[in-house]
Formats: sequence, structure tokens, C-alpha cells
Amino acid sequence: MKRTLTALAGLALIALIALTGCGSSSNSSSSSSGGAYGSEESASKPTASNSANGAAITVGSASGVGKILVDSEGMTLYYFEKDKQGGSKSACYGPCEAGWPPVTSEGKPQAGEGAQASKLGTIERKDGTTQVTYAGWPLYTFVEDKKPGEDNGTDSKAFGASWYPLHANGEKAGD
Repeated sequence: MKRTLTALAGLALIALIALTGCGSSSNSSSSSSGGAYGSEESASKPTASNSANGAAITVGSASGVGKILVDSEGMTLYYFEKDKQGGSKSACYGPCEAGWPPVTSEGKPQAGEGAQASKLGTIERKDGTTQVTYAGWPLYTFVEDKKPGEDNGTDSKAFGASWYPLHANGEKAGD
């Protein structure tokens, strides 16, 4: 319940910023046009926290779910149940991707410690960026996770489905 409320509060804040047009981004790849988050194309541009040449996916820990996939900064990675496992596209765009930024890579994603290279893949997003997948699931971070080890998005229900971290075997972590 607490996680759902935390997620909803974070998403409400994002929606408020989007509606008022008062938000700004310090991400140098953002477009200066198109409102608080730029156009759909600029909203999903890679940020320093979720992209690099050959994004590294490793295993870390989160207090609520144990050993899970994390990015190169140790931030929890999530999958969205609305996405189709093994599908070729993401179901998270616009306000969804503002709260759940896709994990993108400019090169082939790399399996770090504990992650399985055979489970890594990519899909192309509508804007042409490359999103990292694991066990066929597109990966995302969550804006309410502020430091490594947090999993505030676990079992959140937002944008039509639930969100969960993944274990290294590709199975759901959490409730």
C-alpha cells in the first residue's frame, strides 16, 4: 500500500508539472520545445542515468525484493506488465515515460556481474532510440528511486498495469 501511495504521489507530481508547463529539464539532450517534457521524441532521449555506449546491466540488491537487475549506477530496473514479453515495442510513452524512463543504450547492452548476456536484447522506440530488454521485457527506471537499493516502484499500478523489478533469471521480483 505504501509503495502504491508513493508511486501515485510521484506520478501526481509529474502530471502537475506537465499540466502547468513549469517543469524544466537539466538533461542537455532535451528539446526546448513541446512543453514541460518536450516533444514525444525528446521526452525519451537518453539521460546520463540510463544510457551509455553499451549500457551495463548488473545484479544489485533492493531492500524490498533482494537481488535484482540494476543499471550502471545501481538503480533498480523494472519491467511493465503492459509490455508484451518478447514483443518488439514498448507500451510506455508520453507521461508514462516521464515517470518510468526507458533504459536506453547507444551500443549493444553489456551483461555485468550476475546478469545473463543471453537474456539481453534491444527494441527500437518510436523516436529511434534503442531500449534495453532483459528476458524479452523492455527495461525502465523509476523517478521516485533516488539512490541505489530503492525499489519504490515495485508492485506499482500505473498506466494500465503493474511494475516489477526482475531477478537475474528474468523472473518477477516483488509481490
